[in-house]
Amino acid sequence: MSRTIIAPSVLSADFSRLGDEVEAIVRAGADWIHLDVMDGHFVPNITFGPQVIKSIRGRTDKIFDCHLMIAPTDQYLAAFADAGCDIITVHAEAGPHLDRSLQAIRNLGKRAGVSLNPSTPESVIEYVLDRLDLVLLMTVNPGFGGQAFIPAVVEKVKRVNALIGNRSIDIEIDGGVTPETAPLVAAAGANVLVAGSAVFKGGFEAAYRENIAAIRAACDSVGSRAVA
Repeated sequence: MSRTIIAPSVLSADFSRLGDEVEAIVRAGADWIHLDVMDGHFVPNITFGPQVIKSIRGRTDKIFDCHLMIAPTDQYLAAFADAGCDIITVHAEAGPHLDRSLQAIRNLGKRAGVSLNPSTPESVIEYVLDRLDLVLLMTVNPGFGGQAFIPAVVEKVKRVNALIGNRSIDIEIDGGVTPETAPLVAAAGANVLVAGSAVFKGGFEAAYRENIAAIRAACDSVGSRAVA
């Protein structure tokens, strides 16, 4: 059984039929559904909020993996929890009280994640590891889909994996994931891959299935958490 979790980002879906697209990627083999929430302030783009998430929650029982690219975050956490998000990830750069934000997510009964931009050092999570269920490493600068993968982050994945040690914390990669880049981060220790353009290219379910299978096969060829 594959150890790699594939979490297609609906940012690349056809928004005119978003619910149908969610069902299609689930049938095509998606493990989680990745929800990129952007506010036009923390990042230079605006996507959707809790009402849209709530409207598609009934389409699948797969994990809703919510990536908040917004600032501030704390006053909106309950709304995203109520919308049906299972994992809520905040950016370390989005506020001064990361520990407080992670506690708030846990208190809502949700899994807590932290995301790091490409230039943010992994040391910022050292003292919140016991609050974490997931670390999301951006392999592009956040804000838009379809960007090129930043290779320098591969070494950061290895350092985060070492920092986590034996803790049960997922390492997620977001940005520029393709069958070519996926094995690099899988070999470095990542076990959750977010892919938008690489999954939704083709525009129909059979293509989604092929795209997901190609990414998964590329990762499984090296195995996750396979740091040399």
